[in-house]
Amino acid sequence: MTADEFFVWGRTWADGERYELLDGHPVRLQAERISHAETKASAWLALRNAIREKGLDCTAFIDGVSVRIDDHSVREPDAVVHCGPYDSDQLYVDNPVIVVEVVSPSSARNDVGRKLIDYFSVPTILHYLIVYGDEKRVVHYRRPSGTGEIATLILGTDATIDLSPPGFSVSVEALLDI
Repeated sequence: MTADEFFVWGRTWADGERYELLDGHPVRLQAERISHAETKASAWLALRNAIREKGLDCTAFIDGVSVRIDDHSVREPDAVVHCGPYDSDQLYVDNPVIVVEVVSPSSARNDVGRKLIDYFSVPTILHYLIVYGDEKRVVHYRRPSGTGEIATLILGTDATIDLSPPGFSVSVEALLDI
């Protein structure tokens, strides 16, 4: 199935379940623990508040908004920051700049493997945050402007994450709500 077919299918046949499209095949997302949902909400809220504080033309979305990786793959991060205008009727954002995944026991390997590759294949994505709620750490992958490299920072609760561009920062404590 193509990404376009997947979005049509999702509107009509997914019956409220959440799916990603991987290499042309819909994959149902697993149910999540309450702690996962709490951490995801904290990360989204911290991003939203930091964007508003700076008055940026960006919007933070919690899961349910997808990122189109290519013609046959679509991911649904736990949170995504989109900059610029968007169509509120779409199921995905056109200009994702920051994606966030909260690690769960079943997702840890995939979050640092295939998802890392998928997200950074999207040219607009400049930051990928992997939130380890239980360990109180965040791994920040970032694409420095003008390079093809990906830099990695492993951050504890005393750190602040520079998310430039688009031009704001957020503390690890705020992402984890501690």
